[in-house]
Amino acid sequence: MRIGKQDQPFTAIATSDAHSITVRGKDLCGEIIGKMDFTSYFWFLVTGIEPNEDQLFFANAVLCALAEHGLVPSVVAARMTYAAAPEALQGAVAAGLLGCGSVVLGSAEVAGKFYAECVADWRESGAPVEEVAKRKIVELRQTTKAIPGFGHPQHSEGDPRANLLLQLADERRVSGDHVTMMRALQAALPETIGRALPVNVNGPIPAIMLDVGFPLAALKGIGLLCRTAGLIGHLTEEAERPIGFILSGKAADGIEYDGPAANRHLTM
Repeated sequence: MRIGKQDQPFTAIATSDAHSITVRGKDLCGEIIGKMDFTSYFWFLVTGIEPNEDQLFFANAVLCALAEHGLVPSVVAARMTYAAAPEALQGAVAAGLLGCGSVVLGSAEVAGKFYAECVADWRESGAPVEEVAKRKIVELRQTTKAIPGFGHPQHSEGDPRANLLLQLADERRVSGDHVTMMRALQAALPETIGRALPVNVNGPIPAIMLDVGFPLAALKGIGLLCRTAGLIGHLTEEAERPIGFILSGKAADGIEYDGPAANRHLTM
């Protein structure tokens, strides 16, 4: 019994025979290996089209921006997993990636979906961008408190990664409707939520990538791809200079039990 949507049995990604491997219509050995850099290949795999100069530039920029940010929860999970099972690098990488959700790393996807919805509303309504931004924030606040892409627990005066990405987007003249909407949303925050917030890196990344033509459905893949590189770096260090059990011990020491006391009855 088949379950789910009844699609046709085709793929346009890759095929192979005894003598060749074809990827998105290109011969892997004749046209890709040694001729295409990995970021271009990633874009090509996702879209079926080689990136132009700006697309490649910003794909590289955002991959570098998100690959590393210290001992965040996903990294801690990966290093502790590797400490417990050093024979399973893939398990430790997977543990780190499984922790990439709407709060950590995956928030770029959440922001991208919100910005895309706002831009679609703006284009359809023809209303001023400032008006649409305020209305969309009010609508969002009915179901959630956080406005994706704004605020950072550490970079309270502004995320340097976000600031640089926006500067580069302006310099290369790729800032389009999604960046414009993101900036309108930020400008509307004091009136709609009562305080100003800086843009964090998960604001410019989806805004810029959508403006240069990256698919909305693949946005989370950017974070997963680059954080995999960061995790492999951490796990290589974990193999050489282990801290996984130190992290575990710090967690045990830092958390205090406040549950009920055990009943200790002596039996004779």
